[in-house]
Amino acid sequence: MRVFKPNIRFDRNELAGAFGDIGTDFPLLVGIILASGMSPVGALVMFGALQVLTGLIYGIPMPVQPLKAMAVIVITQKLGGDILCGAGLAIGILMLILTLSGLIDVIARIVPLCVVRGIQFGLGMQLATLALKNYIPADGLMGYGVAFLCFVSVILFFGNRKYPPALFVITIGVIYAVFFKLNLAHLVQGFGFQLPKFQVPTVQGIMMGFLLLSLPQIPLSIGNSILATQQTAKDLFPEHPPLTIRKISLTYSIMNLIAPFFGGIPVCHGAGGMAGHYAFGARTGGAPIIYGTIYLILGLFLGGVFGDIIHIFPKAILGVLLFFEGMALMKLMFGTPLSKKEIMIMLMVGLISAGLPYGYMTGLIIGTVLVNAKSLSK
Repeated sequence: MRVFKPNIRFDRNELAGAFGDIGTDFPLLVGIILASGMSPVGALVMFGALQVLTGLIYGIPMPVQPLKAMAVIVITQKLGGDILCGAGLAIGILMLILTLSGLIDVIARIVPLCVVRGIQFGLGMQLATLALKNYIPADGLMGYGVAFLCFVSVILFFGNRKYPPALFVITIGVIYAVFFKLNLAHLVQGFGFQLPKFQVPTVQGIMMGFLLLSLPQIPLSIGNSILATQQTAKDLFPEHPPLTIRKISLTYSIMNLIAPFFGGIPVCHGAGGMAGHYAFGARTGGAPIIYGTIYLILGLFLGGVFGDIIHIFPKAILGVLLFFEGMALMKLMFGTPLSKKEIMIMLMVGLISAGLPYGYMTGLIIGTVLVNAKSLSK
């Protein structure tokens, strides 16, 4: 048995793995900034800083992601940044209460493994479907051609530690952007150093954010950000000292207690992000540190022209990365032997999670009740 040495490496595999979650993060970040009117400087700098902090704390590719349920509601309803920052502080306080009281551990004991696997499966389906329907077709015929090249690169080099496939994918994306989308003169003109501004969320923003955004987010956070992330870490890093539910919940809470005061968006950890980083080569905290540094540079020096930057990198490339992130997450359902009934419950939870409004909350509750009712009937 190998002895785990918590370390941070910076090599080609960590560089490649750093981009394993960009297909999820970048579109949500862009959507949130445009819809809410938040300053790109605060949003990008805080997102990058929290990535770096998490890489240092965990020593494995523990992701930091935008809170998905909140992001969808903000983007579709165009809620303001004051409400979003208030929601981040509200959910940070709530998760801190769950952590310090020990209630998060009680929830973890109640929810069965097959239900957690179902949540992983459902999220993987959502990510892969989103990639195929929304991102890969976004750049038209040229985008399909670029996506095909990327798919071939990933399939040929998947799992190759010497030539990580994500490096080929990102290189193709950069070449495409430089030749077809980049306006270098305009980018240079917008270059300048800016720091996030300190702000205090209003009481009204906290209350509105809690009601409109935090409540719909809680089930997904417990299911995917906490329980599924812990299980994914067990699956991918069996040699690592087991991560406790309480530690994951605590860092989730602390991130959201800090970010709102500097214009940062609400964030979480996530099973899909960890699977994506791992699938493309990351094995240490070096990947999130590299990834976070990119966002720090964007926010500190190019925040003023971020509206132009978002159109440069091809969506088809993001779609390819997102697709394989979803596939890597779905693959985890084969990691543990389950009974026939548990497999049926797992698939049901996955389909409910991916297909219904508030599906993660519904699948979590129904799956847990079914397993526990089966146990009590014995």
